[in-house]
Amino acid sequence: MKKIMVSFLVGGMISLSACHNQPGEKNLTEAKTPVTEAAPKFTAAMVDNQKDPSCGMPVAAGIEDTIHYKGKVLGFCSKECRDEFLKNPEKNIAAADLKK
Repeated sequence: MKKIMVSFLVGGMISLSACHNQPGEKNLTEAKTPVTEAAPKFTAAMVDNQKDPSCGMPVAAGIEDTIHYKGKVLGFCSKECRDEFLKNPEKNIAAADLKK
């Protein structure tokens, strides 16, 4: 009985993978165009700060999240840094190194 089940499962997996590519369709591994990374969601030009106000990392290294605070758009390297900033924004805003 076990041999029949194994044969059935293996046979089913082979037929499923064989049916995945329809005639005339290119397999993704055969694609000629290179895979490129998606453009960043936020760039340093979009925000008013030069450093993440929570950890001090330059926003040019990458921005994961933003907030609006007192008419400024602030960029953060992570959601955790954003959350840390929001705990005490008045204390942390000086570390943002706002653009002039």
